Amino acid sequence: MKRRTFLIGSVSGLSVLALTACVPPSPTPSSTLTPKPSPTASLVPKPAMMRRTSWSADPFARGSFSFPAVGATPEQRDALSKPVQDRLFFAGEATSPDFPGTVQGARESGLRAAREVGAAATAGERIAVIGAGIAGLSAARALQDAGFDVVVVEARDRIGGRINTVSDKKWPFPIELGPSFVRHSGQTSLDEELIRLGVATAPFGRTVETRTPAGLVVPVPDIGPQAVAAALAWAVDQPADVSIARALADSGASKLSTTDADTGISDTDWLDHEIAAVLDLNAGASVDLQSAWYTSTVLGADDDRIVLGGFSTLVTDAAAGIDLLDSSVVTRLAYSDEGVSLRLGNGESLGADRVVVTIPLGVLKTKVMEFAPPLPFAHRGAIAALGVGTLDKIWLQFDQPFWDTEAPLWTTVGGDGDFKVWINMVPLTGEPVLMGLVAAESALRLAEVDDDEFLAAALASLEPFLAPAPTPK
Repeated sequence: MKRRTFLIGSVSGLSVLALTACVPPSPTPSSTLTPKPSPTASLVPKPAMMRRTSWSADPFARGSFSFPAVGATPEQRDALSKPVQDRLFFAGEATSPDFPGTVQGARESGLRAAREVGAAATAGERIAVIGAGIAGLSAARALQDAGFDVVVVEARDRIGGRINTVSDKKWPFPIELGPSFVRHSGQTSLDEELIRLGVATAPFGRTVETRTPAGLVVPVPDIGPQAVAAALAWAVDQPADVSIARALADSGASKLSTTDADTGISDTDWLDHEIAAVLDLNAGASVDLQSAWYTSTVLGADDDRIVLGGFSTLVTDAAAGIDLLDSSVVTRLAYSDEGVSLRLGNGESLGADRVVVTIPLGVLKTKVMEFAPPLPFAHRGAIAALGVGTLDKIWLQFDQPFWDTEAPLWTTVGGDGDFKVWINMVPLTGEPVLMGLVAAESALRLAEVDDDEFLAAALASLEPFLAPAPTPK
């Protein structure tokens, strides 16, 4: 049975800051990751349809969302959001102090950047917006409505950025390859905006069913959360930020029993479960990289809503009537008191009075776009310090359910499965569709495999949910 033995003593010598500050031009799994053998054939039936994501390998994303890496602070998000010479304005989920890593955080950052431009600019000025995700299009919509001459420059051949809805007649409802949830709906107007657009959402309760590799349904004890809480409480008193892995090891919180109970699950397995099903998913990164001072330990909230009618409607509505230059990569951004100039990958240039930059943090880390002059140290420091995590999905459509549970949220404890969290769409849509989530090191490793191996790993992780075979009469 898989054990996270790295929690005790294996983090010594790890330069966390170096790992989070350096992002290679073409993301690949860390060389420290241990390759897994190809999964054997699964007992789970093959799906009729499958879609997957590989956000770490996407050159226009380089990851799924930002997270608090060791040494990074919330103040650095604020620093990254600050205008530069009233010519450069920044937006995107990484600049959101309240809702980083969420659609509403990105949307609100775009609206904030538009207000900042409006305060600095004169009506009728030419404003360039780099990036046609929800942050960029929200800013562009607000600026154009305020009377500015707006152009949006997008590297992809589609709008939406990390919002990517697949509306295909082969699928019974739109599926989200990017975000699927409105987080903390009671604290944002995002769900109201979706209602206005006729986009269906549904409450997503935290009714969880957890199973062992043998398929035994087990209640989740508080062993894992208590161990993590003890480690974080210890970290608060330390003179410097450390990783959650270091806090677990050095505080002694990870020194749990490895003896299996009658269920076949040990206390150590329950700590592994808390890490894989909560911490890894929240950050998209391993606990070796997550800050013990600032990492969230809560997966979701009671007022979260799942989007069923297509998140992309939000960006399509915002983009209506906006001048869009797609399939255009910005390679250089020069700015001065006179204005800004964008150099595109095809050699052409575009001038504007001001620019709103909504490039994802993972892309900013690669330095594929040159700033001239270089950004202030506070901005560069924030870009280097904040982490970029990866959370990938697999969507599976079956002819009929092979499972016998009505729980909307599944997790597994123990075993070596990569997909520790599944969302059952039957209670929400009536359709035999599952959405599997894989994060952190597992996501980085699986991003490098072909669809067949990716699917095999997912199906193997679903074996605990196989309905028992009927008893012969």
